[in-house]
Amino acid sequence: MSATKKPERGAPLPPAFEARIAGAMGHLRPAEQRMARFFVDQKSTVLLNSAAEIAEKAGTSDATVVRTARSLGFDGLAGLREAILSDITGPAPADRLARTLQDVSAASESALTHVLKEHYASVNSMASPEFGAAFERTVDTLFTARRRHVFGIGPSGCIAEYAAMQFNRIGLRSSSLSSSGIGLADKLQEMEAGDAVLMLAYAPIYREVSVALDRADELGVPTILISDSLGTLDGRIAELLPVARGRADHLAMHGATLVLVEAMIVALASRDKSSAVDSLRTFGALRGALDKSWLKRRVR
Repeated sequence: MSATKKPERGAPLPPAFEARIAGAMGHLRPAEQRMARFFVDQKSTVLLNSAAEIAEKAGTSDATVVRTARSLGFDGLAGLREAILSDITGPAPADRLARTLQDVSAASESALTHVLKEHYASVNSMASPEFGAAFERTVDTLFTARRRHVFGIGPSGCIAEYAAMQFNRIGLRSSSLSSSGIGLADKLQEMEAGDAVLMLAYAPIYREVSVALDRADELGVPTILISDSLGTLDGRIAELLPVARGRADHLAMHGATLVLVEAMIVALASRDKSSAVDSLRTFGALRGALDKSWLKRRVR
């Protein structure tokens, strides 16, 4: 049965992803059981990588990846991804928070300890050589662009505005694409050939993401995607930086994303140190001219 097929009216809803895997375990071969457990434990990897890349990370063959997906009742890797996406995006924010609080209570640990563990895991995942190489390519693209447009809606919009502000302060012209609805049109109109887009977006693909990508494609503008759940944009993005926002079905945490953005700020400034420092000095002088007390307090 395909994971994409809708149940008939009155039919019971299909089981949740992890329950479905658990129910099928007894019918799988040993290699498929190992692969199925990988599907459960590494959902972001399954969403953001090809069958060959998943196989490499799991220490198996791409044939085993696809065969396991089919043995679980999916119509291949695409159907498996749809089920994972449904699992990730299904719960409402209140349900996600409830699960997080439940975990904190069950572990008998403080909220601080729990959140620190989640952020440590997310930040640590960015320490791989592969991620480092993608990061350097991203910095190259952003630094050489005529102008940078940082896309983000909702909580990601706050990070997008922060990133654009900091890029501007070091002398790199930037703007934030953080408006939703028709308000985004004004910002998208400013985009031109030679620019670059840094996009923070997550499943599902909502209208603003689609229109922003269409505009970038139309102008030949490269898009760098920061995400933990959009694995269906192959061919539309120049670079993917997979950053986890905590565990699936739990409260989304953006700490690791902010760490990545601040690493970009430092890396971009280091590409032309004197210009970055001069730009910040100009900014400081302008701020001081507006409010002399800033200079006395030495606020940076």
